[in-house]
Amino acid sequence: MKLAPLALAAACLLAAAIPAHAAMPAQPALQVTTLDGKPFDLSAQRGHWVIVNFWATWCVPCIKEMPDISHFVKTHANVRAIGLAYEDSDKADIRAFLAKHPVSYPVAQVSLDDMPKDFDEPRGLPTTYLIAPDGRVARRFVGPVTGQSLGAAIGQ
Repeated sequence: MKLAPLALAAACLLAAAIPAHAAMPAQPALQVTTLDGKPFDLSAQRGHWVIVNFWATWCVPCIKEMPDISHFVKTHANVRAIGLAYEDSDKADIRAFLAKHPVSYPVAQVSLDDMPKDFDEPRGLPTTYLIAPDGRVARRFVGPVTGQSLGAAIGQ
């Protein structure tokens, strides 16, 4: 029975070592400048579903899901998207990547040093937030999304 206090102490030390994150607001704000120099404001998208997709050029599942997200946005008039390239690469390298893997939605670059304040830091890529027309987070996906999973989350 002496093991239980040791296990409890170890669990407390482990919990203390894991950084605490503030909960995301129910209606997160997001204002970024896209790679083409245009502003993107999540609050201006109210009335539409918005896919907020964190990805990276080196992430194979991210690359695989990009055409699905792009197609979903093109075929659903009530859906918008913003791709957030989560990496420290040079913007020119991201643009070159997008020239080979084009998408139908805007892309901005964010990094650990430049994370949108209302979004949790991704614990894995891809990470996608589906924002409802009222601006609330409807669903968070960790791992690749498909048109089918997005449609199911929206209820279509």
